[in-house]
Amino acid sequence: MTSSIFLTLADTATPAAGPSPLSSIVPFICVGVIFYFLIIRPQNKRQKELSSLVSTLKTGDKVVTSSGIHGIIANVKEGSTLILKIADNVKIELDKSAIASVEKDKSSDS
Repeated sequence: MTSSIFLTLADTATPAAGPSPLSSIVPFICVGVIFYFLIIRPQNKRQKELSSLVSTLKTGDKVVTSSGIHGIIANVKEGSTLILKIADNVKIELDKSAIASVEKDKSSDS
């Protein structure tokens, strides 16, 4: 008798619903959106600014390389290189991509 009651109760009980597939994906989507706006988008913006800066380099610009060398551009070559004057009679050839920033003249600001 008791076994028939348990079988009846077991048959009538509905199984518990598991978590919705959408609710398990939403946190990953939120992390992806946050990751995009905090890391990927600013990096892409900096990369575009640097590429526009490199494309506008001209002879006489004071620059700083990514390795920290300060110098004046002596010649911009047709390809992807330039000649950088770092001291009297000392010139080195660099890739344009090695330029980290262009220094502004203080005399032109006044």
